[in-house]
Amino acid sequence: MIVLGLTGSIGMGKSTTAQMFAEEGAVMWDADAAVHRLYGPGGAAVAPLAQAFPGVVVDRAVDRTRLAEALGRDETAFQRLEAIVHPLVAADRAKALKAAEVQGAQLALVDIPLLFETGGDAAVDAVVVVTAEPEVQAQRVLARPGMTRERFDAILSRQTPDAEKRARADFVVDTGRGLQAARDQVRQIVGTVLSPSWTPPRGALSFGAEPRH
Repeated sequence: MIVLGLTGSIGMGKSTTAQMFAEEGAVMWDADAAVHRLYGPGGAAVAPLAQAFPGVVVDRAVDRTRLAEALGRDETAFQRLEAIVHPLVAADRAKALKAAEVQGAQLALVDIPLLFETGGDAAVDAVVVVTAEPEVQAQRVLARPGMTRERFDAILSRQTPDAEKRARADFVVDTGRGLQAARDQVRQIVGTVLSPSWTPPRGALSFGAEPRH
């Protein structure tokens, strides 16, 4: 099974691109959805976050508003949060990919906004970066309800710059040229990675065990 890592900065069209891969038959795993499960009632992150950040758990689930307030009060809080959540997310991903492999899937796509930032690019066969011109990105993001330029800039400051992402990518999908152009790029990528002659550039290990290829 080929595993592609999908990433891209805010407003680049990553979710739309992920759906295009799903339409081409890829099994999907979404890091944000995994976090929602972990934060939900009875989720694996609830107890450790309750201990690390007293008061952020309400009705057996992590209250994101309270968690954001806790993060804003302590400069080291974000690092402590990542130390708790990232391993749990990785375990969720490994479980999902193993299940897909057992079911005979040929292609899986892991949608991880902070793929490079968390070192997730070392655990996939190839990385797909979704991009668009800065003007297009800003227009998309600032049109979102409640979004301000200051908040947008703060989000960007925590993400690897788009130019660096593209430089480190194995494949790039430009969503600024329209949906059909993006869909054509996705189909070309799928065709390439499923070709018997394709060699994964990253040589990832399968869930920390035996080589996948």
